[in-house]
Amino acid sequence: MSDPTDVLNGDAIPSIPEPDLSPRRTRKNMTLWDRSRLLLLFVVAFLVVVWAAMADNPLLPFVDSVRIQAAQTQWLLWLAGLELLRQVHFFVCERWTAYDRFWSERVFGGTERMLHRRFSDWTRFRFGRLLKIIALIVLSALVAAQILQTSPALALFQAPALLWSAMPLILQLAFAFFFIAFQFIGLFWLLSRGGVDTYYPDDIKTRFHDVWGQDHVLERIRENILFLERPEEIERKGGYVPGGILLWGPPGTGKTLMAEAVAGETGRPYVFVDPGAFINMFMGVGILKVKSLFRKLRKLALRYGGVIVFFDEADALGNRGSLAQPGPGGPRGMGPAAFRAAGCHGFSYLSEDTRLLLAREAMAPAAPSEEPTGRRSRFVMGGLNGGGGGGMGTLQALLTELSGLKKPRGFLNRWGRRVLGMRPKPPPQYRILVMMATNMPEALDEALLRPGRIDRIYKVGYPSKAGRIRTYEGYFAKVPHEITAEQIDKLATITPYATGATIKDLVNEALIIAIRDGRDVITWRDVIRAKQLKDLGPPEDVEYIERERHAVAVHEGCHAVVAFRVREHMEIDLATIEKGSDYLGMVASIPPEDQFTRWRSEYEADILVSLASLAGERMFFDGDSSSGVSGDLESATTLASFMEGFWGMGSTVSSYSTARRLEVGSPGGRGASGKQTETPEAMLRRALADRIEDQLSELLGRAEAILRDNRSAVLAIAHALETHKTLSGEDVEAVLGGTEGPTVDGRIYADPEFAARLEEYHAAAAGAHHRHTAVQLTLPVMTHPEENTTAAATPHPQ
Repeated sequence: MSDPTDVLNGDAIPSIPEPDLSPRRTRKNMTLWDRSRLLLLFVVAFLVVVWAAMADNPLLPFVDSVRIQAAQTQWLLWLAGLELLRQVHFFVCERWTAYDRFWSERVFGGTERMLHRRFSDWTRFRFGRLLKIIALIVLSALVAAQILQTSPALALFQAPALLWSAMPLILQLAFAFFFIAFQFIGLFWLLSRGGVDTYYPDDIKTRFHDVWGQDHVLERIRENILFLERPEEIERKGGYVPGGILLWGPPGTGKTLMAEAVAGETGRPYVFVDPGAFINMFMGVGILKVKSLFRKLRKLALRYGGVIVFFDEADALGNRGSLAQPGPGGPRGMGPAAFRAAGCHGFSYLSEDTRLLLAREAMAPAAPSEEPTGRRSRFVMGGLNGGGGGGMGTLQALLTELSGLKKPRGFLNRWGRRVLGMRPKPPPQYRILVMMATNMPEALDEALLRPGRIDRIYKVGYPSKAGRIRTYEGYFAKVPHEITAEQIDKLATITPYATGATIKDLVNEALIIAIRDGRDVITWRDVIRAKQLKDLGPPEDVEYIERERHAVAVHEGCHAVVAFRVREHMEIDLATIEKGSDYLGMVASIPPEDQFTRWRSEYEADILVSLASLAGERMFFDGDSSSGVSGDLESATTLASFMEGFWGMGSTVSSYSTARRLEVGSPGGRGASGKQTETPEAMLRRALADRIEDQLSELLGRAEAILRDNRSAVLAIAHALETHKTLSGEDVEAVLGGTEGPTVDGRIYADPEFAARLEEYHAAAAGAHHRHTAVQLTLPVMTHPEENTTAAATPHPQ
């Protein structure tokens, strides 16, 4: 038998017997209140009529009044008799199987099946409630008509005035007070509406098989559903059913879709809470909304045996601004969380003293100079205004509802039983599954995340390659296409951080491109064009002058050649010289496989690719270079800074961030006299800057050597870019390998004669660059390698 502690830890799921689904032999027994409430209503109505007759004639005795009204209001007695007969019928059905089956299957069976087929459970419930309200109004009108001796329609309008005149002065004053109070209650009730959408079981069609690429999270969520549907399996062993789930991760990974699938699989109502539902201009309205929401949830839970409530963008509600305790990562103005610096195993391998030291350092406030004054003042002011959470008290109300004291239900249960010396009945067990989603888990208050409120926290991250393949297959199955399994595998490889939302959008964009071209079927070329459009955006409708076009092509060619030669952990996705909103051209690379650690050799290769633009421009343009290398130098310097100061990948192994925080200085930071000549911070920065510059200079020399050995390859890539503007990764490989690619025939670049023509054209473009004149040669035209009719580069006609 499974250990119940395994169930609580989520390590194993015990074998749970299937529930008994066989039909009941008799009708379900009714409670005493359900059996007698209509009879009591008719008795009270008859007594009201008798009391009214005695009030009109004080000399009329009670027995005579009863006899007279029994004759005049026979319809009321007939209704009471019919209700008594109905209850006898129900009583027999509860104890006689054959009698119950005769009425439920033969007499009313067809009607019940028709109602179940045409109306949902909730629709039939609302329709039945409407009929009960109408019946109560009709009964009140008939009783009032009997008392006032008028028609039922007029009696409804005269009844309020009659009740007002019958009340003594003290009750009239009390009624006026409550009427004024109800005006304010009605105002706030109207303000507290909205922002909460309820979907009933028949409204939700999403199932688990509609969620792709997150199988590991779905397995855990299935376990929560098992406990929601059969809670007694864990409660009878001393445990409790987890009632809260937090899904966190990047946008578009399927968090909301998972919550819908949970509701669809369980057949329970699904309540969606809008992230801005609790933000209001009046203080206290957010609290009313929280209370109203959970009252509704408790009703739905009792009616349907459970309910799922989903808070989207929970960080809009679940934080207290600057007054909150620091979540993962700590708030602004504090040091980094201790576990961020503890290595790949977190705190698990550290001693208690070391853990305490790291935690204290992480909680230490940052230096005032590190935060601009204006920014800090705005942050404090945000805290004084109550921070997030839709207003003061809203988060506290939510926390109370999630794990607060459950009050007994009903006025009669709470106060009537106490008057009679009886203990109130305990509240029922509400089966409410709270699900939250956020992409900012560090903004959530720790009180919200504690066990008992949010019991399980799951990261919904980027799908793995297998998950991306499954997602592509699912969305391509919905549209006509000619994409093969190999191409889907390739597409999953070249979109490493694609989410379910981005994959759906990519497939839809490919379909739009195919329809725009007059086709009904998506091809591989449509998919690649859609990917380029989503990655780069639409290119600007501009044309480079010829010498600038060549310079941009050489710049990107240097990136491409160095990336192809030294980057083993990534492969080229595309290269382009089409101008975008914030770039002149780019070479984009992607990892060929999912990888979760990075190494020094990989970072050095990335820096070489970044520095290739500066080294190439200096080499191809006689020491000149453009401002277009600024972004490349920024990325190279950033990587070198982390390698030298944080990751232990440089000439030293000490951590710059720790040394700066502890103010330990650096070796050689004192003058010859032994007195300190500069601050420890200045010494640290100077020493780190020197080490970064030395590393970048060494890698720049290596990049120059690689480009010098591959000069013809750079010019070949530049020519292909000038000819086609955008190249795929396969085309870049074809150009560098002298093979035939999808759109570019790279065999021509292996021809020495064509390579000489490229050198000649580059010399003309470089000369035009220095003289700021037009290029005097035309761009060499690509021909088939087998054709020997290629002519030498010809000058522009004068």
